[in-house]
Amino acid sequence: MKKLTSAALLCAAAIPGMAQANQCGEVSITEMNWASASVVTNVAKFIMEQGYGCEVSVVPSDTVPAVTSVAENGEPDIVTELWLNSTGEVYERLEEEGKIERAGKVLDPGGVEGWWIPTYLVEEHPELKTIEGIMANPELVDARFNNCPDGWGCRVVNDNLIRALDLEASGIEVFNHGSGETLASSMASAVQDQEPWFGYYWGPTVPLGKFDMTRVDLGEYNKAAHEANQNPDTPDPQVSDFPAAPVLTSVTTDFKQRAPEVADMLSKMTFKTDTMSAVLAWKSENNASAEEAAVYFLSSYPKVWSGWLNESAESKLAALLEK
Repeated sequence: MKKLTSAALLCAAAIPGMAQANQCGEVSITEMNWASASVVTNVAKFIMEQGYGCEVSVVPSDTVPAVTSVAENGEPDIVTELWLNSTGEVYERLEEEGKIERAGKVLDPGGVEGWWIPTYLVEEHPELKTIEGIMANPELVDARFNNCPDGWGCRVVNDNLIRALDLEASGIEVFNHGSGETLASSMASAVQDQEPWFGYYWGPTVPLGKFDMTRVDLGEYNKAAHEANQNPDTPDPQVSDFPAAPVLTSVTTDFKQRAPEVADMLSKMTFKTDTMSAVLAWKSENNASAEEAAVYFLSSYPKVWSGWLNESAESKLAALLEK
């Protein structure tokens, strides 16, 4: 499949008239420095170039610098995989000033996080679906909770949840990982050996795309409690599940007026979070680039992306990907 995606990319560049330069003009788009964002950017770039004839330039960035650049320079035109909970008040001010608009949700239901166990454990012990069931049977999860590394935002929330639940009193040891790599490898090692594992993780990510995991029911989401749990000094933490984080594609107001058809496509460009995790798992297993993963997605999920495009662009991409 990797060879096919590479060939498709080369084919796209070689077919005369497939992408008519400057049909939609010059477009700049962010590429955030994490895997799923890079795939999203390359999918959007491929569609804009091959379907709409845009001349696309990719701007390596991160959330805060991208929003700051829009505020100060009015560019890049497109900011994608924008995690709204990381932008603070700056993004909202840009919307109020009419400089940027939300095109659509790029991830559905959004960024997901929570406490997980392997699905084979749930199938063998259905009571482990809930945190109460886990705390009543700590030996079934190896009496260990795999926690985030120090310095991560999830570590603060988890530590407060651990206090609120009095998790350690149930006989569960809290193991604080030193890095994201050891947290991921602990899950991988356990699942590959069909051993118990219980801990925090988030998506879209390679492990949640590669392994069949079940999210533990922590109860209802309580907005006030969750917000308080983000404070390491909150005096009386309460139990709350994790909400899905809104993850957007946003465009400058100027770009929306300049290229309305492309802006319309971006408003429909939505990936299921589970689908993106699966694409990231394929990318990892095949040692593929973000460009190759983008064409893998386009080749494998035509029913998803075909609904984003106008008729002309859909026809062009369909013809290209059949080559």
